[in-house]
Amino acid sequence: MRTPLGDRASRLRSPWWRGLAAALCGALPALTFPAPSWWWLAYFALVPWLLLVRSAPTVRRAALDGWLGGAGFMLAVHHWLLPNLHVFILVLALLLGALWAPWGILVHALLADGRGRATGGRYAAALVLVPSGWLMVELVRSWEYLGGPWGLLGASQWQVPPALRLASLGGVWLLSLLIVAVNTAVAELIARPASWWPAVAGLLVPVLAGAAAWFWAPVPRPSGTVRIAVVQPGLGGTPTERLARSESLTRSLAGRGVRLVVWGESSLYEDPGDHPALAARLGTLSRQTGADLLINADARRAGRPGIEKSAVLIGPHGPTGDRYAKMRLVPFGEYIPARSLLGWATHVGRAATTDRIRGTHQVVMRVATADGLRIGPLVCFETAFPDMSRHLARDGAQVLVAQSSTSTFQDSWAPAQHASLAALRAAENWRPMVHATLTGISAVYGPRGEPVGERLGTDRSAAAVYDLPLAEGTSPYSRFGDWALYGAMGALLLAGAYAGVRALRRRPARAPR
Repeated sequence: MRTPLGDRASRLRSPWWRGLAAALCGALPALTFPAPSWWWLAYFALVPWLLLVRSAPTVRRAALDGWLGGAGFMLAVHHWLLPNLHVFILVLALLLGALWAPWGILVHALLADGRGRATGGRYAAALVLVPSGWLMVELVRSWEYLGGPWGLLGASQWQVPPALRLASLGGVWLLSLLIVAVNTAVAELIARPASWWPAVAGLLVPVLAGAAAWFWAPVPRPSGTVRIAVVQPGLGGTPTERLARSESLTRSLAGRGVRLVVWGESSLYEDPGDHPALAARLGTLSRQTGADLLINADARRAGRPGIEKSAVLIGPHGPTGDRYAKMRLVPFGEYIPARSLLGWATHVGRAATTDRIRGTHQVVMRVATADGLRIGPLVCFETAFPDMSRHLARDGAQVLVAQSSTSTFQDSWAPAQHASLAALRAAENWRPMVHATLTGISAVYGPRGEPVGERLGTDRSAAAVYDLPLAEGTSPYSRFGDWALYGAMGALLLAGAYAGVRALRRRPARAPR
């Protein structure tokens, strides 16, 4: 008589059922991100996937389980792109999922229960090497030409204060490392309870690290406040109607002591530097409110070969000369990689019909109406890259400002997930961050990643005022950078060298002639 457990085991021997199980296990961690935002699930979400890979009958099958699980994860995290890219998102998920194939081999080598392999020392090594391998996958897929670092596992902890404190020490990479270590320890306890001591140690280390960071890690020093405003015109209307609504909302801020007004991405489709009448209108708004305006133009510029997305600072007399052109563009959304080969993507989805051109360097702007406040602008997708915010903080930015638009994905998880990244970037660098959008969700966070004021949801057309807390000091992450990544690389290199030396020692000596 077959038991339900036996039925499931026999199904997993089928390559098709096993492949489906791997994809579903890989998709599970997507629930840790907004909109569900089940942050607590992150510490257990990888366990089914780890146990499945561990049980693979061969190394090749473990690699395939890693690949299909990675494809399931990428598809689930980016599922909101499906209406735009259609079948192409499946192709991208399979291509990027292949990055997890080596990770599957690593998991199988360290956790598999073959004869003589399940030792305490090997499990202890797994607690370091399995998270390190995961981090290498996150690093490679974070390359902007592969889609960028959307859905890094550590980013799921954006609303957990102890985790944000840890992020100020080692960035999102440290959070990912610790989360995967906890999952690995739980999988070890389930699979081999007899080898409990390394697993328990693996559970204790992240807990103790979080407690130590909460009680003893340095924190930013308060240095006053500045009053800023976010203008979110909302969905609907032509570009001309949206501009009129943005102007009306901005005028309502007059007399409220605002020093900087931030508009969302693509708030203008003409560059005020090339249109004197538009520049004069915006300058009048600045005089009426007593605040500089940070607008965003998605437009061609005179003397330039294509369309730029530029953050432009407007003062009482029009453009101040401070501007920043977006450097990291969204693949397929703002340009098509190798358009001569992949241009067909425009026929199966809403891919970019015209490639945007890239900016060349980051910029820190001074806001004259806020006593020279230094702001570091980012445009949309760029908030996902930890290095860009860190460079702005190191260059002297007191406030990080992101201009975004997710109107294409208005009813999906994308707006909430995008807004959550600002909390992490603020905590990493001890700099408050303003996330301003055209259609929501707009949100503001203080220098520890704490929420400030109200969030403007996707159903709002409003202007919101925030008393933004400023901070002094340099966070450990801003100062020392991606040390967690380098540590993971070092651990893998040492393990590889050790395995190579052992293999050479085991090679039988040649018989003398």
